[in-house]
Formats: sequence, C-alpha cells, structure tokens
Amino acid sequence: MATSSGKTSTPTPPASKRPLAKDPSSEVPSKKKSSAAPPLSLSGHFVEGSIVRILMENFLTYDICEVCPGPHLNMIIGANGTGKSSIVCAICLGLAGKPAFMGRADKVGFFVKRGCSKGMVEIELFRSSGNLIITREIDVAKNQSFWFINKKSTTQKVVEEQVAALNIQVGNLCQFLPQDKVGEFAKLSKIELLEATEKSIGPPEMHQYHCELKNFREKEKQLETSCKEKTEYLEKMVQRNERYKQDVERFYERKRHLDLIEMLEAKRPWVEYENVRQEYEEVKSARDRVKDEVRKLKDGQIPITRRIEEIEMQRHNLEAQIKAKATDIKETSQKCKQKQDVIERKDKHIEELQQALTVKQNAELDRQRRISNTRKMIEDLQNELRTTENCVNLQPQIDDITNDLRRVQDEKESCESEIIDKLKERETLEKEKKSVNDQIVQFDNLLNQKEDKLRQRYRDTYDAVLWLRNNRDKFKQGVYEPIMLMINMKDNKNAKYIENHIPSNDLRAFVFESQEDMEIFLKEVRDNKKLRVNAVIAPRNSYADRAPSRSLNELKQYGFFSYLRELFDAPAPVMSYLCSQYHIHEVPVGTERTRERIERVIQETRLKQMYTAEEKYVVKTSFYSNKVISSNTSLKVAQFLTVTVDLEQRRHLEEHLKEINRKLQAVESGLIALREKSKHLEHKDNELRQRKKELLERKNKKRQLEQKISSKLGSLKLMEQDTCNLEEEERKANTKIKEINVQKAKLVTELTNLIKICTSLHIQKVDLVLQNTTVISEKNKLESDYMAASSQLRVKEQHFIELDENRQRLLQKCKELMRRARQVCNLGAEQTVPQEYQTQVPNIPNGHSSSPPMAFQDLPNTLDEIDALLTEERSRASCFTGLNPTVVEEYTKREEEIEQLTEELKIKKVELDKYRESISQEDYDKYGIRIRVKFRSSTQLHELTPHHQSGGERSVSTMLYLMALQELNRCPFRVVDEINQGMDPINERRVFEMVVNTACKENTSQYFFITPKLLQNLPYSEKMTVLFVYNGPHMLEPNRWNLKAFQRRRRRITFTQPSQ
Repeated sequence: MATSSGKTSTPTPPASKRPLAKDPSSEVPSKKKSSAAPPLSLSGHFVEGSIVRILMENFLTYDICEVCPGPHLNMIIGANGTGKSSIVCAICLGLAGKPAFMGRADKVGFFVKRGCSKGMVEIELFRSSGNLIITREIDVAKNQSFWFINKKSTTQKVVEEQVAALNIQVGNLCQFLPQDKVGEFAKLSKIELLEATEKSIGPPEMHQYHCELKNFREKEKQLETSCKEKTEYLEKMVQRNERYKQDVERFYERKRHLDLIEMLEAKRPWVEYENVRQEYEEVKSARDRVKDEVRKLKDGQIPITRRIEEIEMQRHNLEAQIKAKATDIKETSQKCKQKQDVIERKDKHIEELQQALTVKQNAELDRQRRISNTRKMIEDLQNELRTTENCVNLQPQIDDITNDLRRVQDEKESCESEIIDKLKERETLEKEKKSVNDQIVQFDNLLNQKEDKLRQRYRDTYDAVLWLRNNRDKFKQGVYEPIMLMINMKDNKNAKYIENHIPSNDLRAFVFESQEDMEIFLKEVRDNKKLRVNAVIAPRNSYADRAPSRSLNELKQYGFFSYLRELFDAPAPVMSYLCSQYHIHEVPVGTERTRERIERVIQETRLKQMYTAEEKYVVKTSFYSNKVISSNTSLKVAQFLTVTVDLEQRRHLEEHLKEINRKLQAVESGLIALREKSKHLEHKDNELRQRKKELLERKNKKRQLEQKISSKLGSLKLMEQDTCNLEEEERKANTKIKEINVQKAKLVTELTNLIKICTSLHIQKVDLVLQNTTVISEKNKLESDYMAASSQLRVKEQHFIELDENRQRLLQKCKELMRRARQVCNLGAEQTVPQEYQTQVPNIPNGHSSSPPMAFQDLPNTLDEIDALLTEERSRASCFTGLNPTVVEEYTKREEEIEQLTEELKIKKVELDKYRESISQEDYDKYGIRIRVKFRSSTQLHELTPHHQSGGERSVSTMLYLMALQELNRCPFRVVDEINQGMDPINERRVFEMVVNTACKENTSQYFFITPKLLQNLPYSEKMTVLFVYNGPHMLEPNRWNLKAFQRRRRRITFTQPSQ
C-alpha cells in the first residue's frame, strides 16, 4: 500500500499486512486482486534485489508514505499530479541514482517537499542472506545527502557498490524508464542500445568483454597506423641521408682548411704576446729611471720642510700667547661692564625711591580732596532731604493710573489679535494669488511656445510683433498679431486641418480693422525696418457669425463632425477675415468613414471643399463639359497650431486675480487702520507708564536720600582713618639714598682700577701680534721655495704615473694575450708553455682522414706572414659555399635514428602479428542493435527513430522490446512510467496483455508499471499487485485506515440491504 502523512509516522506493521496511510491530502492505500499480500520473506516470490518496501518522508508531494510492492507485476494507478512519478523518483534517488537522470532537476535538494528543510527516502531490497535497507537523508540547505545501510552511516560509494552487486542499474533505460525519459529510448543509437541491453540481460562480464574487444581492436589499429607511419618515415630518412652524403664530404674538405686557420689563429696570440712583452720591458726601464729622479727631488725638500715646521711651532706659541692676552682682556672688560651695571642699578634704585615718595605725596593730596568733596555732597543731600515734600497721598493716583494701564493693554491685545487675523487672511490671499499667477504663466508659456515657433521660422514677423506690442498707441483701431498667434485650437489634433486650409502667408499675416492703420504699420515695418511681413484687412461687415449654407446635422450621415470654424477660437475680426477669404464656415471636416464613401459624398452634397481624417478634397465643375472633377491631397503634419490655450479659462483666471487684488487692498487698508489704533494705544500706554514711574520715584525719593547720606558718611569715615605721615616717609627715603651713594662711590673706584689693568693688557697683546707677523713673513718665503720644488716634483711624479699606468696596461694586455693564447691552445693556468706545441685535426667519422700533424715552429713567426696565410686559407675555405654545419650533425643523428627506428619497427611488427593472431579483424566499436518495426502489412520494416514513427508507435515499440527482454532480464526489477500515453486503445490493450502475461510468469523479475488510467475489461492476473494513489482534502486519517474493517462493513451493508 502507498501512504502519505503530514503528521508523525506510525510504526510499520508486519510484513504480511500493508502499512496504513496517515495524511488524507496525499495518497491512500492500494488494493490487490488477492485478499492477502504474499509473504515477503520467501525467496520463492521475490528475486534477489527486488524492492520489498519504499518509505518516503517530506519527499516531493508526500509528508510520509510507505509503499510495499509485490514480487511480480506492480500496477501504480492514480490521477495526474497525485504522486505516482514521485515513487519512481524515490526508487532512483534511493538507489544512488543521479537527480539529472530523472529529467526534473539537477540538484537533489529540489526533491524535498516545499517548506521542509530535510527529506528522506528508504528502500528495502530482498536478499536471501538478509534484506538490505538503504536510507538516503537529503539536506536542502547544503544540497547534500547522508547515506545509511541497515541504519548504519556509510558513503555513497559503498551504496553504489552494494546496488551494483545486485545488478541494479537505474541509469539503464532498458531497466529504468522514468516518465521524462520515455522519449529518450527511441533516441538511443544502435551502439548505446546494445550497451544498455548487454548491461540489462547479460552477465556482468559480458559488457566488460565487449569493451576489452573494442580496446584490443583500437590498439591493433593504432599499431597498424604506427607501423605504417614509422615505415614511411624510415624510408624518407634513408633517402634524405643519401642526398646529403656529398655535402658531408665537401664539409670535411672545408674543415681541413678551417683546422689550419685554427692553428694560425692559435699561434697569432703568442706572437702578439711576445711583441707586447718587449714593449712592456722598455716602458718598465723608463719608469725606473723616473722613479730615481723623483726620490732625489723629495730628499731636497726635507730641510725646507723642517724649517717650515719650526716656524710653524713658533707661530703657534705666539698665537697662544695672543689668545691668552685676549682672554684676559675679555675677562677684565667683563668685570668693568659688571661694575657699570651695578652702578646703573644703584642709580635706578635712587630714582625708584624718589618716585615712590612722589606717589605717596600725590595720594595724600587726592585723599584730602576726596574728603572735601564727600563732605560737600553730604551737605547737599541733607539740604535736599529737608526740602522733600510729604509723599503719603500719592498712592490713590498710582492706583488710578494702574487701572488705566490695564484697560489700555486689553485694547492693545484685542487690536493685535485682529491684526494677526488680517495677516493670516492676507497670507491666504497671497498664496491664492501666486497659484493663479502660476496658472496664467503656464498659459503664457504655451503662448510663448507659439511665439518661439514664429521666431524660429519667420524672424521678420516676430520682430514686427515685438514692435507692435511697444507701439500700439500709434493706431486708432484694433490691430491683431499674426493669425497663427490669434488662433487657439479647441483640440490640437485638428490643427492639421487649419494649417492645410490657410496658407502660411496668411497664417503669419497681421489683421487690421482700418486701412489707415495698416499703411502706418507697413510704412514703419516694411519701409523703415526692412522687414518682410504680411498684412490683411478684416471685412467691414463681419462674417464671423454667418451661418453655413447647409446644417451640420444634414452632413453627419456622411461622417462629418464639424465645420472648420468650430474647431478653433479667434478674435471676431480675424474670424471674419478667414470666413470671407477661406469660407471656413462652409468647409466640413469628416472622418475615415467619410473617405470610405467619398464618391457618394461628392455626388450628393455638392461640396466644393471637404476634409477626411487624413486627406483634403477639392471639387470643381468643368466650365466646358459641366463634369465634376475632384482632387485629393494628403494632409501635412501641423507645425504651428498644435499648442492649445483655453482663452476663456485664462480670462476667468485674470478676473479671479483682480478679485484677489481687490480683497488684498481691503485687507491692507484694515491692517493700516489697526496699526494706527495700535500705535495710538502704545503711545497712551507709554504716557501712563511714565506718569506712574514719576509718582513712584517721588514716593521713594526720601528713602533713597537717607540711604545715600548714610553711605557717604561711611565712606568719609574710612577716608579719614586712612592717613599718611609724609615727613616720616621723606626722612626714610633720604636715608636710603645716602646709603646707596656711598656704595656707588666705592664701585666707581673699583671700575677705575679695572680700566687701568685692561689698558696694560692691550699694550702687551700688540707687541705679541708684531712678533707673529715677522714669523709669518719668513714662513711664507720658505713655503714659496717649497712650492717651486714641489711643482717640479709633481711633473716628475706625473710622468712616473703615466709610465706606470702604461706599464700596468701593457702588463694587463700581456696577461690577456697570455690567457687568450693558453685558451686557444687549451693550456691550464698552472701549465708551463712548451717549446713546441702541436695540435692535430680531430678524426672525422665515416672513414674520412685528416691532414698530417703540424707544429707551431712550422708556421710563420710574424704577424704579417700569419695574416697573409690566414687570408689565403680563408679564401680557400670560402670556396665551399652552401654548406651548413648542422648538416653533418643531422646526417650523423639521422644515421643513429635510422638504426633506432629499424629496431622499433621490428618490435612493433612482432606485437601487431600477436594482436592479429588473438582477435579477428572486425570493428567491435560499431556493433549495435537496430530495432526495425512496421505497423501495417503493406509497409516495409523501418528502423525505430525519434522522427519516423509517431509517439504512440514509439511507445508500443519500446514496450515490445522491453517485454522481449523481460524473460532474459538479469536485473531484479524494471520500472516503466506512463509509457501507454499516446497509444491508441487497440495497441494499449495488446501491450497491457503482453505485460501481464510476461511479468506474471514464474522466475521473472519484479516489474513496476505506472499509468494514470486503464481501459475497461482488461485481463488481470492473481500475481499482480495494484497500487491506487489518491490525493484530496477528504481522505481518511492514516490511523483510521483498516481494510478488514471496510470489508466487514461492506458485508453488513450487503446483508441488511434486502430487509430495508
């Protein structure tokens, strides 16, 4: 039975009973034709590896579901969407199948029920040694699976090995054919079909042997190709060596000349070395002579140097004495300065004492003056106190003024409240005024758009408009700006009719009511300003309100909806001119319907001009034949009149603006009156406050005077107590000044003695400076003589240095030439140069001999002779042109490679012969199975392809092939999902009968057949298991599902029904 649950699962019942459902919203138990389920523990029913039980939790549509299939044919039936294919997915994923093989999703997490974080699939497989339970837990967040075998944790690899050991192949379409892969079976190539069939019905080693045969055949082909390529390559190598043999012989002839050149080039450095060595010896002798001369000059300079050193020591002693005298002078001068500073400080101290005495004298005079002033002030205050009147009767007057102040303040608050109301009203009116102004500006902007278009297209006309606006006072009657500015379209979609009807010259023409005004305008604008403008005169009798000759109601049957005049607004003179000149009140405007019946309109209405949705029609009558001739033109797109301005609304806005301004003036007048009243009340309030202040001051004046007199008396007492004895202060200051003068006289005596000492030191210093000058003069004379001798010495030393550098250069050159000569002759650094050095030309392979030995003594001994012989040998060697040094190397290398290839080719031929003896010469990788079918006796057999047969025919063919393999099948079970979809009833019945007959035989593997519907009256077998999958909101709770109880209830109903 198949069950599912959204609640906790119940314990699994015994194997002989089917597990019960728990969730009414998913699947319900399945039924069997037999009354009892077959025992699962008997190997006679289940083959090794058959599925005994399938458990799903939070998997696709299921909360929890347990399915217990039978050992033979299992029919899983249910409506679309109930969860039949979910069981197939559970089998595939539970047996380590890949999610992509199902064709539903590429991640295993997508198979977990929506809203759940984890899911689980558990499959129990029959094994004679004990059933195998494989559990796969799926984590959605990590998209990972956790595997268990018999409730013990394991890895996916171990599960795959266990499944493969039971010969279960969920990736083989011959064994496992899910719903989304039914069409893939017909797409299998013949090779893929053979491999799938081998894996399904053959022993495990069958497919392995086939793969080994293909590998052996592939290796044999590779060996054949390799032998062929190596044979061809070997022949090419031999041919190439034959072509280059003569070039190699010429190369060795050239090499003999090059060897002689090499010997000459080896001797040439030795000759160069000998020449440079002789030159080095000559330079060395000259250097030694100059070295002796330099030594003699240095010996002559020694006495002068000693005398200069003695004088320099004497000079240092004199300078030390001068420096000591200078130090003594400096110290004495410093003492003199210190004495002078002390004397100055004494003078400053005397001055400070005198200033302090003066300050005290001034302070005493100021105190006496302040005492006099305070006494006079006290006397004045006392006089004022005596004259102050009695203030007892002032309180009633203060109370009256306080009441008047309170009344005035109440009036002020009322006035300010009215002012605030007026200000709020003014603010509201100003906001409304701004809003109306903004709307008027928007209308003006639309008008400005018209003016911008006029300026861009007709600049002269625009300049004339500006002139007219500034000079309207020059005209007596009405003057109107260009017609395109005066016209206001009611609907801008109709602008194209007006612009196509009125020429552009008149659209930009000014309209005048008076001929005299027009002449004034044209004279000023055309003649004076040279502007190209147009002007017209409106008719004296107005045409603006003239009725059309035919009512619009008569023309509506033809699709006309208006006359041109009704499409726009314009001033009366402008409208009158357009009606008289272009008969806009007589020209109707129609729709697409008018164009469709235009011939009838022309014949019946006799209109001279008319407009349809996109065309203009002009009708004329021939003067000679009296025939009606019509012409039509397509309407041009409107350019100037597309901007629409509602002038009536603008006029209302202007009137509203005037009303707002009138209200604002009234509010402003009220504000002025209220402010005047507030100002008057403020003035009255200030007067009352001033009077109250004066009365309060009069009332408090006596008390204030008494307080001031008391304060001044206290200040006077303090000043009188703060006395100073000036005579005593003067006596103390004079005593201190006398003491300072005594100290000052002693300091002057000490300063005089220091000045005398400083003068004596200066005289001694001058004598020492004169002696030092004499010594320096003698030293300068000696240094001059020394410099002359040193100049001659430097010349000699420079000559010595040049000779030494030349010696070093020649020595270095000798070493370099020796090193090069040793390198050319292959001599080590420690080896001595032999008297006779002999080098032989190396032996050349392939039997070519070299020239006889040659020694250095047999070669020329001068550079000129060596260079002449080198030139001759190089000329001879250059005669062998076109030779490449790599040719010999390649020749030798190819000889070795030819030998190596010959050996390799022998080995590969032996290996190829062994392969040919082992297997036959066939293409095993091209082996395959072709399914050829026909469905009518009159047709030929055709190969099964995804394109030739219909969907039903492919399904029938697939089932026939699978049934043919059923009895040979070595896999424990097979799954086919909804393969009968698309079959006609006849083929579906035949296929079903074949499935029942084949799958219900003894010793056949387990079979799962999934279908959403079945035909009526089909044959069934006792060995079949039918699993019904239901899904809906009214299913029973799983714990209430009891098949035996249902059967008992059914029997009771059957027995009691006749009595009712």
